[in-house]
Amino acid sequence: MIVAGFGFRAGATLAALQDALARAGGPERVTHLATVAAKAEGLLPLAGALGLPVIAVAAGELPGQVVLTHSERVDALFGTGSVAEAAALAAAGPGARLWGPRVVSTNGTATAAIAEGGAS
Repeated sequence: MIVAGFGFRAGATLAALQDALARAGGPERVTHLATVAAKAEGLLPLAGALGLPVIAVAAGELPGQVVLTHSERVDALFGTGSVAEAAALAAAGPGARLWGPRVVSTNGTATAAIAEGGAS
């Protein structure tokens, strides 16, 4: 399983989500999209465009993930340094690893990180 995790601001556009994903490594091998459950609806346009399912990660699953990026603002809100990285790792399952740190869309409204499940 290869999961693209996202963090994004309210009003982030499909173009911003696509840009973040492209910067993270592109959609070619991605099998699922993920973000914190409260924002999952915001990924539906991208999921529709790519034909991929969305995994809504419970907010309580984010703090336990070991992420590469640390945003103090995001940590205060979600208990993790990166929603994109933590969501990707949580959705990809035990033993998952990140392909790299999260990246930011050109307009700054979306972040993406890709994780590969331990069984992949």
